[in-house]
Amino acid sequence: MIDSITIKLLKTLQLGYDALGEQAKQLMADFIISQRSADGGFVNKQGESDLYYTAFGTLLQYIFNIKFNVEGLKNYLDQIDTEGLDLIHYAAYMRCRLLASIAERSKLGAALKILSRKEIREQQSFDVWPNNDKDSPYSKFIWHSLLEDTRNDKDSSTENVSALEEYTVPNGGFSNLKGQTIASANATSAALMVMGQINGYDKESQGIAYLLKSQLPSGGFKAADNTHMPDLLSTATALFTLRCYGVQPRYSAQEFIEAHWLDNGGFGATILDSSSDVEYLFYGLLALGTL
Repeated sequence: MIDSITIKLLKTLQLGYDALGEQAKQLMADFIISQRSADGGFVNKQGESDLYYTAFGTLLQYIFNIKFNVEGLKNYLDQIDTEGLDLIHYAAYMRCRLLASIAERSKLGAALKILSRKEIREQQSFDVWPNNDKDSPYSKFIWHSLLEDTRNDKDSSTENVSALEEYTVPNGGFSNLKGQTIASANATSAALMVMGQINGYDKESQGIAYLLKSQLPSGGFKAADNTHMPDLLSTATALFTLRCYGVQPRYSAQEFIEAHWLDNGGFGATILDSSSDVEYLFYGLLALGTL
């Protein structure tokens, strides 16, 4: 049985954590703790409690073996009206619920594999989708990850893959919008992950060549060909996708990733950023885990 996307992420994050020195581990752990909110969640860039960031922070707490108040997390989640959530925040909510339910288990990956099926909202119940399109690569990625996390992925089919063909661009990558001429690294990674989970990880899959050729000599990836600067999110997702396909990137990204590590223990979105949050620490650790 193929590992879920979440388990693949966990394994890669663990590799990143294992590669850290003790001082780096402590610095990052302190940063994670500093991002906690008094209500049981985690804060966003504005310092406000945010469900989306809580999913990243809670997952990182497991990786760094940080003790936390499980009841506080559950109380935080109990206050949320799930019917009013968009897909991204609903998926974050369900991931937090799963993490809270297995908080006492020492092996997170093993626990995720034996979880029973959970009822979730119907796809048509969501009024807001990424890019206002339920079939875009990013929407498909979030939806498929949600299905896997809740053991509903048996309903997935090759129809989900065939729908992605409408988002291909002439240079071989994917866009989150139809009819585009410029590909996006993140859309391409999202499409490849959905294709890999459903059809298997074929190194000849459309999009792999695009990711390989779009890596810069610095080791980083730009969000798209028409953007000026490589960023950590695009780099982490591209490297993670290539790793899942068993494909080596053209250049080492270690120096690029380490250049984004900040003195406070977090990671900047770009080389110009001096602030961080748990989302970008997640991307930094994920990227390190692919090396």
